[in-house]
Amino acid sequence: MGPTACGKTGLAVGLAQHLASQVPVEIISVDSALVYRGMDIGTAKPTEVERAGVPHHLIDIVEPSEPYSAARFRADARRLIDEIHARGALPLLAGGTMLYFHALKHGIDDLPEADPALRSELERRAMQEGWPALYAELTQRDPVTAARLSPNDRQRVQRALEVCIKSGQPMSTLLQKPERPLPPYTLHEIILLPSDRAALHQRIAERFDSMLEGGFVDEVRRLLADPRITAELPAMRSVGYRQAMGFIRGEMDAAAFRDQSIAATRQLAKRQITWLRGWEGGQVFDCLDPSLQQAVLAWLQDALAGPETLQ
Repeated sequence: MGPTACGKTGLAVGLAQHLASQVPVEIISVDSALVYRGMDIGTAKPTEVERAGVPHHLIDIVEPSEPYSAARFRADARRLIDEIHARGALPLLAGGTMLYFHALKHGIDDLPEADPALRSELERRAMQEGWPALYAELTQRDPVTAARLSPNDRQRVQRALEVCIKSGQPMSTLLQKPERPLPPYTLHEIILLPSDRAALHQRIAERFDSMLEGGFVDEVRRLLADPRITAELPAMRSVGYRQAMGFIRGEMDAAAFRDQSIAATRQLAKRQITWLRGWEGGQVFDCLDPSLQQAVLAWLQDALAGPETLQ
C-alpha cells in the first residue's frame, strides 16, 4: 500500500521476481483506475514487459463506461486469492485505492446502488449552488467521510451524499459494518510512505511530464471519441483525466493543465498518506529509500519463513 508515485508497481514486480525461486507470485491490482481498458498512460498502468514477467490481475477488466465498485473489487479479489492459492502461488496485492484495501480486510456493508435520478439532482444542485455547498452538506451529514475527501473530489463527494440520502445513514457508519469477515489468510502488510514529502512531489511532477511525453492527451482524445464516454463517468473523473478534458475543451492552456493535474495528484497523495497513517497494522518502509527492495525482502524473508504462511 502506498500513495501515488511512490513506486508500488516497481517494488511489487521486483519482489515477485525475487520470490519466484521460492514460490510463484501473482499480482492483484488494488487500483480503481487500472480496471479500465484504454486508460493506460494517465493511470501509470504496468507496462507490457512488467505484466509479461509476472501475472497481473484486475487490470483492463471493464470499459470506462461501465461501473466498478469496492464491493465488486472485494468479490473479485477474494475469488482470485483462492484461485492463486489453489495454483500453489502467492497472491501479492498492490495499489493505492485504500477503500479497496479496507473493504477486502474488514468487509463492506451493502451500500445503496447508484441512483441516476438522485445523481442528476445532485449535479443540478452543484451547478446552482456549487460543489463547495454540497461538500458542506456532506460535512454535516457525514463528517468522518468528508474529512478524508477533498472538497474538489466531486465524484466521491457526490457518491457519499448519495449514500447518505438513500440509506439515511453516513457512509462511514455503513463501512464500519462488515457483512462478511475476511477468511483467515495470513496477511503481510507493507506500507510505503515518503520520508520527504517534497521528494514525492518531485516524483509526481516528473511522472506527469513523462505521461505528457508518452501521449496522454491523445489517449484522452481517443477515449472521448467513443460516444459512450462522458465527463460524468467515474472513470473520467480520475485525477489527470478530468483536467485533460478541460484542456481539450479549451478551458485552460497547456501550462494550467499541467499545474492543475500535478496539484490534483499531490492532493490525492496527501489523502492516501493520511489514510495510511491511520491504518492499523502493517510494516512501514520509506518509499524513497534507495535500498527499499532489499529492506522489504529482508523483512519478507522472515515473514515467509514458516511454510504455513504460503498456504
